[in-house]
Amino acid sequence: MERTPPDRGRLIESYQDGVGAIRALAEQAADWDAPTPCADWRLIDLAGHLRCVAENFLEYLQDAPDSRLAKLFAQDAASAVLIRQQARQNAAELAVLPAEPGPARILAFGVSAGAYADLLPDMWDRTHLIYKGTKYTVGDHAGAACVEWHLHAWDMARAIGTRYRPRDPDLLVSAWHWGVPHLPLESGDSWEAVLRSSGRSPRWPDPGEGAGRTRGRRAGRAAARGPAAAPGGPAGKPVG
Repeated sequence: MERTPPDRGRLIESYQDGVGAIRALAEQAADWDAPTPCADWRLIDLAGHLRCVAENFLEYLQDAPDSRLAKLFAQDAASAVLIRQQARQNAAELAVLPAEPGPARILAFGVSAGAYADLLPDMWDRTHLIYKGTKYTVGDHAGAACVEWHLHAWDMARAIGTRYRPRDPDLLVSAWHWGVPHLPLESGDSWEAVLRSSGRSPRWPDPGEGAGRTRGRRAGRAAARGPAAAPGGPAGKPVG
């Protein structure tokens, strides 16, 4: 898998595909209490996370290069430390998320994700953060956001009993390398490599494949994890 920067046009298109997929899958959801591949998260919790992470991404973009995320990465800490720090942030956001139905959370997600996309073209080359001496631009972080949305589209699809695979998985491999600098990417099929590297089991809920991503203790019934370390982050791993 060659480490080349993702094409801007393809990346923006894939970002929009991910946002659209989440909104379309949410319209198909009948049971917001259904389990998801993210251990301890129901579909309503995932919707809450999506709302929070989209709001955070928009904030980070508007505040670049002096955002909370940039200050966190400026510590040049090991990836495990970044994960723990973000997990604490996620738990705090989770605890204060207001109770609301799934569709309302997805609506709020769409508003923030759309505003982020509107700002991208004019800010693409601006410094987003610096990690271990390397500058990562807004365009690099857009790759992380793109990965985040497609991962959660897959989570939603599995929760409602259908399947999901992005149109351009090779683009996500490139986006991972440039937008998630603190996490290695596994080899193999492009999409399955992204799934496994984010801590997911591609065959979920097949019991032979494990229980899926492990989450920290959920705070209340309105869970919502904040962004990941560089791609809206996964709790357990900063992406998804």
